[in-house]
Amino acid sequence: MNFWYWLVSFLPFEWAASGSMLFMKNALLAILVVTPLFGILSTMVVESRMAFFSDALGHSAFTGMAIGAICGLTQPVWAAVIFSVVIAFLFTLVRQRTRMASDTAISVFSSAAVALGIFISTLGGQSFTKFNNLLIGDILSVAPSEIGFLAVLLVLVLVLWLTSFNQMMLSSVHQALADSRGIRAVWKNFLFTAAIAVVVTITMSWVGLLVINAMLVLPGAAARNVAKNLPQYHLISVVGGLVCGVAGLLVSYYVGASTGASITLLLSLWFFVTLLFKKAH
Repeated sequence: MNFWYWLVSFLPFEWAASGSMLFMKNALLAILVVTPLFGILSTMVVESRMAFFSDALGHSAFTGMAIGAICGLTQPVWAAVIFSVVIAFLFTLVRQRTRMASDTAISVFSSAAVALGIFISTLGGQSFTKFNNLLIGDILSVAPSEIGFLAVLLVLVLVLWLTSFNQMMLSSVHQALADSRGIRAVWKNFLFTAAIAVVVTITMSWVGLLVINAMLVLPGAAARNVAKNLPQYHLISVVGGLVCGVAGLLVSYYVGASTGASITLLLSLWFFVTLLFKKAH
């Protein structure tokens, strides 16, 4: 991290000065890791027509946090990760075996998860306010060790994307054709949903449950408006998310607003710009 702090000190901002505001430097590094992660997953989410799935997983992660807290775990986030992965597996299984529409399955799991989370967190007259920080998030609280874990997660998602994106896209477009090609769509889809589950759960406390779904959808949706081929599609999604992420961090710092909300607003603006560009051409 010392090398990163030294590198950031060359930036023309007062918080970048050597030895000062390490939390901003940590947040900037986290943004540089998280936004490409969201950008890559966003293309998968958009193409699989699962725009609200991350929202359902966010609710599942919240429920997992509540379960972990009830069990007295010092790190309830790991209970949230396990619970979200289980929900991702059940969602994939139900959608595959019943041929239920994605939006219906997402609505069912999302409603059940958030109800269970609220029930557990308020059981015995407990106050729900201790989970309020999960709704808004605070990326300025990210620790260097957590950034390292995010970097490992980014590498794993990159491997999944490089090896499975075409197969998952074929499965989402034409399930029967994918089956005829010998693609084990169930497990490919489960790996994809599990990756989203882990990313949403780990980043929820920094990004905020209220806006995390938008950050997983908007980069890919904006890229789809202007991309002419798949390489452009992925590149624009990642770069757009990265630029809006860094700009959102700076905006939130100088105006004193939520970082997650600032990034989401800029991503929304970027989406509408690409939409206008698409209509103009």
